[in-house]
Amino acid sequence: METKERMEIPRQFSRELPVAERIKSFAEVASGYEAKSAQLEAERCLQCKKPKCREGCPVHNDIPGFIKLLREGKIEEAYWLDRETNSLPAICSRVCPHEFQCEGHCIRGKKGEPVAIGMLERYIVDWMVANNKNLLKACALPKDKKVAIIGSGPAGMSVAYYLAHLGYPCTIFESLPVSGGMLAVGIPAYRLPRPIIEAEFDALRNCGVTVVNNITIGKDKSLQDLKNEGFGAVFLGPGAHSSRKLGVEGEELAGVLHGVDYLRRVNVGEQLNLGRNVVVVGGGNVAIDCARTALRTGSDQVFILYRRTKAEMPAAQAEIHHLEEEGVRIEMLAAPVKIHGENGRLTKIECLRMKLGACDASGRCRPEVVEGSNFMIEADAIIPAISQDVDPTAGSGLDFTMTRWGTYVVDEVTMQTSVDWVFAAGDAVLGPQTVAKAVFQAKEAAESIHRFLEGKSLKEGRQSFSPE
Repeated sequence: METKERMEIPRQFSRELPVAERIKSFAEVASGYEAKSAQLEAERCLQCKKPKCREGCPVHNDIPGFIKLLREGKIEEAYWLDRETNSLPAICSRVCPHEFQCEGHCIRGKKGEPVAIGMLERYIVDWMVANNKNLLKACALPKDKKVAIIGSGPAGMSVAYYLAHLGYPCTIFESLPVSGGMLAVGIPAYRLPRPIIEAEFDALRNCGVTVVNNITIGKDKSLQDLKNEGFGAVFLGPGAHSSRKLGVEGEELAGVLHGVDYLRRVNVGEQLNLGRNVVVVGGGNVAIDCARTALRTGSDQVFILYRRTKAEMPAAQAEIHHLEEEGVRIEMLAAPVKIHGENGRLTKIECLRMKLGACDASGRCRPEVVEGSNFMIEADAIIPAISQDVDPTAGSGLDFTMTRWGTYVVDEVTMQTSVDWVFAAGDAVLGPQTVAKAVFQAKEAAESIHRFLEGKSLKEGRQSFSPE
């Protein structure tokens, strides 16, 4: 097919559940490509000599390579090529913000729609499952040195995947009653079905990985305890589970639930109905997830307060589109300044209008208060979802070098912390970031742990790669 023909093929779209059906359940909204759609979308790829999509992919997937194999009908080969660099393809293909990463760098996006790289990656994995193909690499014979992994999110899962396939017995310690970290408690099932996460843990257990839930390292036992128990190295992968507060009067009132706390409670099975009128504060994916979750748990008047305009919202465009399809209104250029209540429970939210002021080097404009623009919103609940922080509990008892944001300082090549037998990656280093960035750093950390346990140089033959 000539380039001109490829350019004329429109972007293909996934099948989706009807709005009326999806807002009543947590069933997955997007169904993925059918074979014909996947083939057409793969044909849109121009197979660039210098593929910008790879530069935009935090794990440096060979995107043109697996797309070429897909359109040649070599889907199994495409899967294994993708798996060479990505330990969690079924997950990354669903939850990564592709428009800001691989697809955001696709040359076709300069004058139209980029290639739907995430949906093609998902199709490859879904095809393997549907056709009962083997999705797993062979496990290695166990070694005599074991590794402790703190946190069962994407970073912990990836470190366990790589080390287990090198033969190291790994034990994952998770403070939550469920496994998967933020994947399981921070992302709703309509975006990431739980059987996909469970399948990854089944695969890890088959390679000798032990998962211990309901144990908080730094509280129930310390890192030093783990070393005393014979773990030769420790990996720190706690997610950003601590919600940031608004810092306004009335935030302690009943009816105020912070973003990731709310999602965690719902995702572990707690039955929560916040009332009809729910206000969510924020413009990222967590805010979108909170609003769409509130809809699915019985609140029918849900809207979002965002202090900038829709153009500045950091959430994925597909999520914003689904949000608006489902009837959630976004109140732009507004921010809460006080929460009013009666008898210990919120009743109204006082807000101010905002305007966009000077822009920084990235083009993001600073919101400024419009004086005297106060207005009230009646509400049954408010969910601030403005950002998260990493809980430092796991590192208690050891003298780690930390950043001013409360994350671990690591060597940019090796992911080694200031305590030589402890390594860290993902949110613990980057703050709240994408799954793909956690996967990338975790792979580097796993290589370093392997070298550390074998007494080899941690840096020889390696270089620093930005996760951007």
